[in-house]
Amino acid sequence: MADLALARKVLETEAAAILALVGRLDGKFDRAVELLRTCRGRVILTGMGKSGIICRKIAATLTSTGTPAFFLHPAEATHGDLGVIQADDVVVALSYSGETDEILHLLETIRRLGAKLIAITGRPGSTLAYAADVALDCSVAEEACPMNLVPTASTTAALAIGDALAMTLLVEKGFRQEDFASLHPGGKLGKRLMRVESLMHAGKQCPIVHTDTRMRDVIYEMSSKGLGMTCVVDGGDALLGIITDGDLRRHMDKAAGLLERTASEVMTRGPVSIAPTTLAAEALNIMEARKITSLVVVDDVTQRVAGVVHVHDLWRTELF
Repeated sequence: MADLALARKVLETEAAAILALVGRLDGKFDRAVELLRTCRGRVILTGMGKSGIICRKIAATLTSTGTPAFFLHPAEATHGDLGVIQADDVVVALSYSGETDEILHLLETIRRLGAKLIAITGRPGSTLAYAADVALDCSVAEEACPMNLVPTASTTAALAIGDALAMTLLVEKGFRQEDFASLHPGGKLGKRLMRVESLMHAGKQCPIVHTDTRMRDVIYEMSSKGLGMTCVVDGGDALLGIITDGDLRRHMDKAAGLLERTASEVMTRGPVSIAPTTLAAEALNIMEARKITSLVVVDDVTQRVAGVVHVHDLWRTELF
């Protein structure tokens, strides 16, 4: 059977390593965030072995939250890839010992070019820490490895520092939900954060008639736009009501001469409407709760019709 006691000890050790970082966040962390926030070039992550893997994840997190970043293998760097480092860049180097040869070989080039250097290391007195513009301490009391050899708690701590930098930077830059969605169009998270303004039928694709429009013209508008409904607006294009296929059926049953009536006589007043910034997932929830297939999108201030979002538009987002 698996040694559950050991597994629990691993988790406890790594959790303790992260908690120990909390009290170390000080002016150095502020300086690191400021260097990243004001970076006019790219953020370049570099590290060897397990640290390199952590670098790749931090680079991916930064990139996905609005800060262009990529991983540079330090060994490949000294064989031609050093050319990617430019004066406006910020290099973030991970080395627990702070003495990794491949990392130290990069220091002369970084300093010659004038790029900034942030070190994440477990040895605040190391060569790398002294060479950096700012050094963040990610030292751990012990590794989670029973032999205290395999990088476990130390890599977890370094990753947590990277996440703390990325999330703090995200807020500093004013990164928003819609920014995240635009960078994740193919992922589930991005689709859940998609807003109806990017899905709705707007402009000439949006079915709109006025209150005095004759029903024969209303039916033509509904048929030509293919959404099974139309918005009814006043002279200023503010939403007053809607007419749906269901409304047509009900009025046909009640009285003759439907085609000679006007939109205002047939429409359903005060329809459900949403703002352009409404999340697609929220629009879907409203449709399901109301058992309707379309929602009118209106401007929050003027109440003018901006568009119509149909349940078929939401199907394409794979929210179902």
